Amino acid sequence: MQVVGLVLVGLVALIHVYIVVLEMALWKTPRGRAAFGTTPEYAEQTAVLAANQGLYNGFLVAGLVYGLVTGSFEFRVFFLVCVVVAGLYGAATVSRRILLVQAVPAALALVATLVGG
Repeated sequence: MQVVGLVLVGLVALIHVYIVVLEMALWKTPRGRAAFGTTPEYAEQTAVLAANQGLYNGFLVAGLVYGLVTGSFEFRVFFLVCVVVAGLYGAATVSRRILLVQAVPAALALVATLVGG
C-alpha cells in the first residue's frame, strides 16, 4: 500500500503542476478560459489574481514533491490535508468540479499514505 500512496501523491502533485500552468501561464488563452469557464474579458481582469492562486498551488506541489523526495511521511500528510481542504473549499465556493479534480484524488492519496505508512 505504501507504493500506491507514493504513486497517488505523485499524481496529486502532477495535477497541481497542471493547475499552476493553467493559472499562471494559460489563464488568458482559450485552453485556460475553457478549463475555468471564463470569458476573455474576465480572464484579462483577473489574470493577476489567477497567477497569485497559481503560485499557492505551486507551494502545494513543492511540499508534496519534498515529501516524496525526502521520504517525509509528515510532509506528505500535511500537504495532502492542505489539498483536501483547499479542494473542499473550492467545491463549496467556486465549482463542484473541484471536488473531483482536487479533493478526491488528494483524499485517496491521503488514505493510502496513512494506511501504507
